[in-house]
Amino acid sequence: MIISAKELDFKELNQTIRNAGKEIRIDDCYGQRFICSGLKNKTLTINGTPGNALGAYLGGGVITVNGNAQDAVGDTMNDGKIIIHGNAGDALGYAMRGGGIFVQGNSGYRTGIHMKEYKDKKPVIVIGGAVGSFLGEYLAGGLIIVLGLDSVDAPIGNFTGTGMHGGKIFIRTEKKLGNLPAQVIEKVASGNDMKEIEPYISEFAGYFGMDENSLMKDRFYMLKPNARNPYKQLYTKN
Repeated sequence: MIISAKELDFKELNQTIRNAGKEIRIDDCYGQRFICSGLKNKTLTINGTPGNALGAYLGGGVITVNGNAQDAVGDTMNDGKIIIHGNAGDALGYAMRGGGIFVQGNSGYRTGIHMKEYKDKKPVIVIGGAVGSFLGEYLAGGLIIVLGLDSVDAPIGNFTGTGMHGGKIFIRTEKKLGNLPAQVIEKVASGNDMKEIEPYISEFAGYFGMDENSLMKDRFYMLKPNARNPYKQLYTKN
């Protein structure tokens, strides 16, 4: 089904999506909010710029954006895939609990904050470009991968991993990362570490027509929480 969003407000657009079949293309998207919020088992292609909270509470399915996306993409999503052929705004993947978000370009502040994992639910965010400050703030689980494509400096802002007590952050760069908070341990990723993220980099490369091998051969830093962090014992992954 093809939907023109040009004359629809966000309520009308979302009701139309709910009433449509599983395969949907949205044209002329101009910032309508909450697209596909709480839905699952639909495949959406969005041509334009979706507004805040795209795929919030997403329970499954695939959303592909041919353009940029605004703030709070994948807020508290549980499953499914969101693929953005452009840039994403702030608070990408906020409190994300499962599924994957793949962004070809950059993302804003507070990417992946409060992400968490439980049993087989392991959220993953892969950013092709750079991210703003507070990456992985209060991270409790899951994986965040920042590839830093076309970045001259380290592709992160300030306060990366502040309050981090679970999960891992991988950053592809030859530059030093700078000051990191006491909750974070930094090391160059080993071969075994890279095996953990290889499937997600392969998936990213497939979506955006890139060479997986050229991405994997470069140096990655891996950030993980300090085991002595007193807040770690308050959260569970199993």
